[in-house]
Amino acid sequence: MSCPIFLFQLKLRQHIEQCCLFQGTSLMYEDEMPAARCPAVTEANLSHLVLLLKRLDIADMGQCKFLDRPAPEALMQALEDLDYLAALDDDGNLSEVGIIMSELPLEPPLAKALIASCEFDCVNELLTIAAMLTAPPCFITPPANKEEAAATHRRPLLHPDGDHMTLINVYNAYLQHNEDEVWCRTNFLNASALRLAVVIRAELLEVMQRIELPVSPPAFGCQDNSTNIKRALISGFFLKVAHDVDGSGNYLLLTHRHVAHLHPFSSYHCRRPQPSPPSWVLYHDFTISHDNCIFKSLLKLQSCCC
Repeated sequence: MSCPIFLFQLKLRQHIEQCCLFQGTSLMYEDEMPAARCPAVTEANLSHLVLLLKRLDIADMGQCKFLDRPAPEALMQALEDLDYLAALDDDGNLSEVGIIMSELPLEPPLAKALIASCEFDCVNELLTIAAMLTAPPCFITPPANKEEAAATHRRPLLHPDGDHMTLINVYNAYLQHNEDEVWCRTNFLNASALRLAVVIRAELLEVMQRIELPVSPPAFGCQDNSTNIKRALISGFFLKVAHDVDGSGNYLLLTHRHVAHLHPFSSYHCRRPQPSPPSWVLYHDFTISHDNCIFKSLLKLQSCCC
């Protein structure tokens, strides 16, 4: 039998906000205490969370008892993003595509791209890209006195079509060198991140096989395969496309209306001779700091892919 005092306390905690008092001086508060970080759920993209809640048949997310409630606008934006990805039907429930997306432990755009790769016969390559993007960054930021040495070691791994294809080169080279940590250190690569990418890729492949999605054989390197990889990625990241507005690398993000620049360690900056910036690009993510917006992962697009 449950203790009545415990039940009373439980009900009380559901209605009364908890607080913790700490006695200190105003000087200590202003100068010594770091600012409290905002809970991640109030700042992060909620598309994946909403997708999982939909899978659990939780229709009214406004009634969910979040520890820190996200803004209603963030929930509406997540629903809108899922609708763009065809994850919802006309009634707001998960579509067949949405159900498959919820099976994959990936952010919705990446899950949609992986599903689209079944149509374009590039599942093997998209599995690698998804694993590498989900794992921590594989490139180690070198000290200032070794930047040129790091760039020299990375150039053989670079792909002319951008960072996503370069990640495939890095992953394949890592396997070809038997997952050697010495090789990783020599090439300024994060061995633990690559090990995790191998685990993530195996897990994704297992999920694909469990839900009986077709897995195409590897074909990386031929032109048709590169085009198909781009088409699959566009299926999930069509909202993350940018255009070079003046031919000098100032990219206008079509959805956020920010102007962004290539990341200093992007494959385009490391190549020699350095190529001219592509006119259209697909990006995985971007960061904003000091009024400057920088892409994290970039893929060159051509009109035939759109």
